[in-house]
Amino acid sequence: MKGIRKEFPGIVANDDITIVLNKGEVLALLGENGAGKSTLMSILFGLYRPDRGTISIKGNEVHISNPTQANEMGIGMVHQHFKLVHNFTITENIVLGLEPRKGLGMDLVSASKRIKELSEHYGLNVDPEEKIEDVSVGMQQRVEILKMLYRDADVLIFDEPTAVLTPQEIKELMKIMKNLIDEGKSIILITHKLKEIKAIADRCTVIRRGRLIGTVDVADTTTEQMAQMMVGREVSFSVDKKDQQRGEKVLEIQNLNVLNRRGVLSVKNLSLDVHGGEILGLAGVDGNGQTELVEAITGLMKVESGKILLDGNDITEISIRECIESGISHIPEDRQIRGLVLDYSVENNFIIENYMDKRFNNHGFLKPVAIRKNSEKIIKDFDVRAGQGSVTPARSLSGGNQQKAIVGREISH
Repeated sequence: MKGIRKEFPGIVANDDITIVLNKGEVLALLGENGAGKSTLMSILFGLYRPDRGTISIKGNEVHISNPTQANEMGIGMVHQHFKLVHNFTITENIVLGLEPRKGLGMDLVSASKRIKELSEHYGLNVDPEEKIEDVSVGMQQRVEILKMLYRDADVLIFDEPTAVLTPQEIKELMKIMKNLIDEGKSIILITHKLKEIKAIADRCTVIRRGRLIGTVDVADTTTEQMAQMMVGREVSFSVDKKDQQRGEKVLEIQNLNVLNRRGVLSVKNLSLDVHGGEILGLAGVDGNGQTELVEAITGLMKVESGKILLDGNDITEISIRECIESGISHIPEDRQIRGLVLDYSVENNFIIENYMDKRFNNHGFLKPVAIRKNSEKIIKDFDVRAGQGSVTPARSLSGGNQQKAIVGREISH
């Protein structure tokens, strides 16, 4: 990719960026949230057209107008937010758009056989007959990898692949990547996690605010040096954490039982306390009741039995609106499905939970000036990089800036 430039309304996402990927290497693409990493790779995968610049494969200039063309040229991409149909089987997802035919129907048997062979060859351990809705997030990612391999991709783009994985799944992904490299594949790894770059990458290209800062050999570069290239200043990795004095009990959960959406008991007789001034961590592999617990506390899921007390008051049966008004905020695990209305502007997303508040509503009529001021403050305080400011559609924000927008909204209630 040479001299790539891409503009969106109010923002230059990529400004004259040049990168080179060699056969059989892992090239890390490093940058802060909103630096332009995903945009650059979306251009390579045919999701966007560059305003300027060229793409060459094996020395030949090519034009990539859509993902199908990218696939045909041997380029595949695992997106940060997976592109899977949850009630389809793994086989049906992998062959979607490239369905093998047999007579008048689809030949899913032969497709399933090939998928199983690919899975075993690369150490993916995927069951082609399982449905997506029945497998873990880590396994869904493996399905996305198999989609690329099924289409004979030689260049594999991974967009923030470890963001949704457990530590064990991250180790397994690193092993899978090494297997892919051993088979002659080339990988572009989009990330801002320096330890992962040191563990797997050969070279690292750094982008800051849409501009190329440089490319370095990972073996010869420290994490501190890469961090400085990424943010433009010296970075300290030491954490000075003082002892915290716990305050009064704020939240109390007593013998809580919650059914998941399939009617299976997911939270079983759980009790815990949260005190003022503390951070309480919940550890566990994905799918072990964390989501159901959080949604029960925030009013999104019905409690089967037990109690939830906030400042001593029973909030077990209150509505979602009452829950928000009581001071409970929720930053969901899926920012695009549960956290934002992607077609709404940033400013409307900021008030979506409290638009009835007197600050923004006067007898049923919204106050546009107050809404705009609220939005501008959150954008400034939380460094939400929105090209068109408050009127920017949430969909056009980078993944990291979508997350910052949600955090800003929830903290600023």
